[in-house]
Amino acid sequence: MTTLTIYHNPRCSKSRQTLQLIEAANVDVEIVEYLKTPLSAETLATILKLLAVEPRAMMRVKESEYREQNLADPSLTEQDLLAAIVATPKLLERPIVVTNNKACIGRPPENVLALL
Repeated sequence: MTTLTIYHNPRCSKSRQTLQLIEAANVDVEIVEYLKTPLSAETLATILKLLAVEPRAMMRVKESEYREQNLADPSLTEQDLLAAIVATPKLLERPIVVTNNKACIGRPPENVLALL
C-alpha cells in the first residue's frame, strides 16, 4: 500500500481539507507538522525537485515575513530561498503531499487526488 506524507498545518483549512481527502481514500498517511518539526534544506530541495517548480511557487509570498526578508529579490538563489523557509517555516506553502517520487501542493485540496 502506498504511503503519503503530508506537510501539514492543522490551523490551515486547505491543509485540513487535503488531509480529509487523503483519509477518505483510506491511504496510509504520515503527517508532518512542519511548524513543530521544521524541514531541512535537503528535504526542501527534494520536495522542490518533485514538485518541478521554482522555489517561490512553494512559498507563501503574501506573508509579511516574505516582504520583510526581501525574498522577492530576483538575485536570490534557490539555496537562499530554501534557507529562508528553513529559518521561517511559516513561509512554506501548505499543504504539500509527497508519495512515490511525486508531489503536489494541496491548493486546491483536490490536487492531491492525482497522487491517490
